[in-house]
Amino acid sequence: MGIRERNNVTVTGRVDGPVLLLAHGFGCDQNMWRLVLPGLAAKYQVVLFDYVGSGRADTTAWDERRYSSLDGYAADVLEVCEELDLRDVTFVGHSVSAMVGVLAAAKEPQRISRLVMVAPSPCYIDDDGYRGGFSADDIDELLESLKSNYLGWSAAMAPVIMGNADRPELGEELTASFCATDPHMARVFARTTFLSDSREDLKTVAVPTLVLECEQDVIAPREVGAYVHAAIPGSRLVTLKATGHCPQLSAPQATTEAITAFLGSSG
Repeated sequence: MGIRERNNVTVTGRVDGPVLLLAHGFGCDQNMWRLVLPGLAAKYQVVLFDYVGSGRADTTAWDERRYSSLDGYAADVLEVCEELDLRDVTFVGHSVSAMVGVLAAAKEPQRISRLVMVAPSPCYIDDDGYRGGFSADDIDELLESLKSNYLGWSAAMAPVIMGNADRPELGEELTASFCATDPHMARVFARTTFLSDSREDLKTVAVPTLVLECEQDVIAPREVGAYVHAAIPGSRLVTLKATGHCPQLSAPQATTEAITAFLGSSG
C-alpha cells in the first residue's frame, strides 16, 4: 500500500499556492480541520492526512513500537512530504502534533520552512519551574482510566477537552472521534502524547513559528503557550478569543485569520 492510501492523504486548494500541511492531534483525524479548510484552501494548497492508527488511515500499517514515540508520527509526516515531493511547507500541528512538527522540521529542514502550533504543549506534567497543567498522578490516573474503559473515558473527557459547555455538539463530535479510534491504538497514542517531554526539542526550532493558544484551555494552559513562545526565539504568540483545546472547531474564523496573517507577514 502506498503512502497516500496508508495515511489517507487529501490534497485540495490552490494548485499553485504555497503548501500547508495540516496535522491532527490525539483522538482526532483530518476532519477536525474542515471548518478552517475553506478559508485556507482559497489561498493555499492544503494537504491533510491521518496518522496511522487514526481516522481512515490503514490500520494494517500500525506498529506499536513505531508509534510509541513521537518520532514515529514525525516519520509519517516526512514520508507524506517525500511522497508528494513537498518542500517549503508550512506545518500546522494541533496539540501534540505541534511537537511532531518540531521533530520533523529538525530532521528534514528542507521540507518544513514554517511552523504553526495550535494549542501546543511540549510537556503535560508539572515540573520544577514549569506548569504543564497536570501532576504525574493526574496523568497516571488518566492513562489507567483510558486503559480500563476507553469508551467511558472518551465520553467523560472529550467534552472537558473541548470546553464550550454551552455548545455541547462540539464535545459530542470529539467524543465520536475518540470512540471511532481503535482502543488499543488510542491507548498507545495517549501514552506517547501525555508522557512526552519535548521541551529540549524546542531549542532546535530555527524557522518562523506561530504559537496559537486559547484564552482558556485545560489541556494547554496559557503558561504553556508563554513557555513555548519564550523557548523559540522570534516566535509569535497569539491568544485567540476562544475556549477549549480545539479552536479550529470552536473558533474557526479566528484561527484561520491568525494563520493567514502569520503567513502573510512571514513571506
